[in-house]
Amino acid sequence: MPEAKGKLLKVTLCKSPIGYNRKQKATVQSLGLRRLRQSVLIGDAPQVRGMIAKVSHLVAVEEVDEG
Repeated sequence: MPEAKGKLLKVTLCKSPIGYNRKQKATVQSLGLRRLRQSVLIGDAPQVRGMIAKVSHLVAVEEVDEG
């Protein structure tokens, strides 16, 4: 099955989740972020956008074209 070409999001953890509630810490971990300044590429989906919105004060996001 061919993969659809779409956008990727580069998510970088800029601020530590220490001191924030468990749900926000779990959201950061479920995005695949474990340490500060670590970046991950995630497919652009409404679910991912919602997760990023919940921890927007901890992460930086860039849109990247899949190529």
